[in-house]
Parts: sequence; structure tokens; C-alpha cells
Amino acid sequence: MPKLATQLGWFARMKPDRPLQIISLWSSFLLGTLFHTQLGLMPLFHGRSVIVESQQSDQTLNGIFWGMLIFFVIPMLAIMLTAERSDRPYRRWHFGFTVLYSILNFSHLLADLAVRPIIANQIFLMGLLFAIGLKLNQVAWAWLREA
Repeated sequence: MPKLATQLGWFARMKPDRPLQIISLWSSFLLGTLFHTQLGLMPLFHGRSVIVESQQSDQTLNGIFWGMLIFFVIPMLAIMLTAERSDRPYRRWHFGFTVLYSILNFSHLLADLAVRPIIANQIFLMGLLFAIGLKLNQVAWAWLREA
């Protein structure tokens, strides 16, 4: 059977499709980010409050919400651009953003660890998002080097 599989090319090393890998990783990251928010709202479905007393002004909260929107939109744009572009300047820009996102995810993971009580499922999810980000860094770096 191994000989037949080799003859059929089942075990042949294929050149990785970096854009497809990148799009898959960004999509996984966005789904994880959505679920991070969803997980925070889950208590609502069990009659619990998720209200957080805020000392922030409406103007400050508005800035935070815009920041969250931009944080989510950049990967959406990266998915669309990666499907269309492969030039070296774009690859460099893309790699820089993957590194920035890994730094931001690690910072968010540390911030979640500082919240009491620690919510284990959120920590696990943030750890997974950080791991996806590191894999995204690796693939984006390989894609940049191929240019």
C-alpha cells in the first residue's frame, strides 16, 4: 500500500499555499475573537448580569469601541488583500501587522490573567488566539521570504 500511495502522489511534498494558510489563520483568529466576546456575554443566557461598572467617560468608551472595530477590520482587510495581492511591499506590511497583533494578543492575555476572578475558558481561548497568531507570524514570515 505505501508504494501505491507514493505512486499516486498521496505522500508527495507539496509546496505550501501560503496565501491560503494566511487566510485560514486570519479566519480562525476572527472566529476566536468573536467567540471571545460571545463567551463574555454567555452569562446573559443564564440570567446573570455582565454589567461592568465603568469609570470611563462616554468619550473614552467611544474611543475604545472604535479601537475594537479597527482591531477587527484590519484582519478582514488582510484576508481580502491576501487573496488579491502578493507583491513584496504588501507581504512586508502584512508581516508587520501579524507581529503587532501577536504583541496585542499577548498583552490582552496578560490583562485577562490580572482580572479577578480568573475566567479559565477566556484564558484558554486567549492562549489559543495567541498560538494562532504565532503560527500566523511564522507563515507570514515564510511568505515574505519567498517574495
